[in-house]
Amino acid sequence: MTKFVTSIQDMQNIVKDAKKTQQTIGFIPTMGALHDGHLTMVRQSVKDNDITVVSIFVNPLQFGPNEDFDAYPRQIEQDTALVSAAAADYLFYPSVEEMYPQSLGVELKVGPLAQVLEGAQRPGHFDGVVTVVNKLFNIVMPDYAYFGKKDAQQLAIIQKLVADFNHPIEIIGVDIVREHDGLAKSSRNIYLTDNERIEAVHLYKSLQLAQALYHNGERQSTIIIDAIKHYLQQHISGSIEEVAIYSYPQLIEQTEITGQIFISLAVKFSQARLIDNIIIGAEQ
Repeated sequence: MTKFVTSIQDMQNIVKDAKKTQQTIGFIPTMGALHDGHLTMVRQSVKDNDITVVSIFVNPLQFGPNEDFDAYPRQIEQDTALVSAAAADYLFYPSVEEMYPQSLGVELKVGPLAQVLEGAQRPGHFDGVVTVVNKLFNIVMPDYAYFGKKDAQQLAIIQKLVADFNHPIEIIGVDIVREHDGLAKSSRNIYLTDNERIEAVHLYKSLQLAQALYHNGERQSTIIIDAIKHYLQQHISGSIEEVAIYSYPQLIEQTEITGQIFISLAVKFSQARLIDNIIIGAEQ
């Protein structure tokens, strides 16, 4: 039975006791509205570790002034049942007041990794992400922390946070979990209309087209990007906000593809902005 914890002090006491007996701790930080992508990470942690902690915290610091903090889906009863069914040991569910009892006097700021892609579209977003993740790491003190590759830029930034601040944590990147038709599972998929949901499968299909071009020897980013855009324009009603090719995890824009790369796209439908990506190349 998953134990429900709302106090930082209680959570720290639990993990300190676990450390005394050398139990390994796996950690999955989330903002709730859980789907099978999250639960895949939970199940992997349960398999790999003595103790698994899942956190649910909708972090106000990572939402911009015109973003959907108040509208972000909150379904704690359903999420608790899902976490319990996945056999996590603890669900950490702090309030905003518990996490931020007063305004922060020290702030973390992400450098160049946050100045491209989603970071360029959402200034300050990743500063809020690393701030809350840094706090959660200090509270939960995990040995392993699990992050989805769907948010590949976030994954690269978290890996840099761990390296720069010497957190004794191994970051595990977990492959994107997709619906049967290929759409990446996301909490925001619920905002798609029926027609948009049918169209949304073409995001992944456009990335598969790009992957085929790469495997057939194409190394010019502009040719691959143009092929993705042309395909999407033929198959979706949403607005293409970005298609880009960057090195990974360095996130340096590529014109001539070498090494491991990250092909990323963002599409805005009427009520949902969806992102998807694939990571391919020499190191894969």
